[in-house]
Amino acid sequence: MISSLEGKIALKSEKYAVIETNGIGFRVNLSEKTLSKIPQIGASVKLFTYLSVKENGWDLFGFLTFDELELFELLISIPGIGPKTASNILALASVEDLQEAIVLGDETILARVSGIGKKVAQKIVLELKSKVKKLSKGEGSGIAGDIEVIDALVNLGYKVYEVREVLQKLPENIKGLENRVKETLKRLGKK
Repeated sequence: MISSLEGKIALKSEKYAVIETNGIGFRVNLSEKTLSKIPQIGASVKLFTYLSVKENGWDLFGFLTFDELELFELLISIPGIGPKTASNILALASVEDLQEAIVLGDETILARVSGIGKKVAQKIVLELKSKVKKLSKGEGSGIAGDIEVIDALVNLGYKVYEVREVLQKLPENIKGLENRVKETLKRLGKK
């Protein structure tokens, strides 16, 4: 219904901001991470939004990037994960790191959120693994685009942080899964 919102920041609170556009102030729920990144009162901002409609009211959630909104929508599609919990998950780490954790089955990041235990974290990984893989495909380079490379090398016994470190230094002109795996293996072998 309300996909994005652009306007002047009229108020900032601990959990939300009021964005004024055309004389109307919209209360937008934001994570601590997003609140720290938006400009100060009086400055303009553009947010991607999600409108949550419930029996007891409407809540508008805001995100700085479309990728955050997309992952938020995937998270709330899981039974038992509401908008506030999903927002708290997104506040923990970058979208790329969360996608990587989900695809690799690393529940530790997700389990850090208050109210999410190991079982719920496992449920998130199980339900979103294939969906997140599809989202991150085709991004070419960067950690999100290299999830399959990381997955393959972790299965060979390498640690995620070792592979990630090498991939960050890999030239962008090395394209394709096979070539990126080969080059990463070469560089890991030299360590």
